[in-house]
Amino acid sequence: MPADGEALAPAVHFWGEHPATEAEFYSAHGTEGESSYFTTPDAGARRLFTRAWRPRAPERPRALVFMVHGYGNDISWTFQSTAVFLARSGFACFAADLPGHGRSHGLRAFVPDLDAAVADLLAFFRAVRAREEHAGLPCFLFGESMGGAICLLIHLRTRPEEWAGAVLVAPMCRISDRIRPPWPLPEILTFVARFAPTAAIVPTADLIEKSVKVPAKRIVAARNPVRYNGRPRLGTVVELLRATDELAKRLGEVSIPFLVVHGSTDEVTDPEVSRALYAAAASKDKTIKIYDGMLHSLLFGEPDENIERVRGDILAWLNERCTAQATHRNIPVE
Repeated sequence: MPADGEALAPAVHFWGEHPATEAEFYSAHGTEGESSYFTTPDAGARRLFTRAWRPRAPERPRALVFMVHGYGNDISWTFQSTAVFLARSGFACFAADLPGHGRSHGLRAFVPDLDAAVADLLAFFRAVRAREEHAGLPCFLFGESMGGAICLLIHLRTRPEEWAGAVLVAPMCRISDRIRPPWPLPEILTFVARFAPTAAIVPTADLIEKSVKVPAKRIVAARNPVRYNGRPRLGTVVELLRATDELAKRLGEVSIPFLVVHGSTDEVTDPEVSRALYAAAASKDKTIKIYDGMLHSLLFGEPDENIERVRGDILAWLNERCTAQATHRNIPVE
């Protein structure tokens, strides 16, 4: 570990120096991957950086998984580890950097309108789903933290039959009271944001420190060259407060099959809100798993044995629903 005050060395890949290229990393894990830009079809014509991870050809994927990352994060660093795991397990995964995140266009970490971000992602997801080679495949949503909230917003703004289900990893259905600005600061922030929405002045805790349990993995997370490490922008915070307040009021409208996983000691998003989602949702098919002692970063920041446990639960849930859908459509299950 670097000494206090010593700068972290730049890193090219989250897995280290070897393999030297992404293509070699994917191949070593029995997968294929690619990246490109998607231009939204609306008048704004925003460009989103996108990635795809697939089982190695000629294997046909069992389903499509549309993935959404969390606040300040992106799809090119440790987020890839889960996508590669799912691709190796037979799923084609697709994700985009949110506007203002990663390699997508926009002011860094400025998300003044989550509804617009939802529309951008939905346009990308639907374009992927419309490809001929994907005909008939079930489609799942997968979101981490703020991405979990976005998945629920996508569900609430689309027909339920569009999605076979959703995997919600420590979803930000409400900002935890542990990091939420105390009253009356939210009201003050909302007022000031009218005049300076891009100002990065909102005090907050170190999210890596609060999310990632393993010290060596904190170093890896901090070396992400496109991660946003500044203070949250006023307009983003106000919009997250608005959107999560909306979600908290609409939990009873959730009807999609879902699995929600959460660490019991998560200080970034509140596991009690995931319990509230499970209790209130109208979904007939719903599962919740709370992992004792785990923090926010369930799929990277925990010890490897904990990560394997969470991955195994997610994979079992997806496999079970793919099998049920294939049986319903009289499709042979390999």
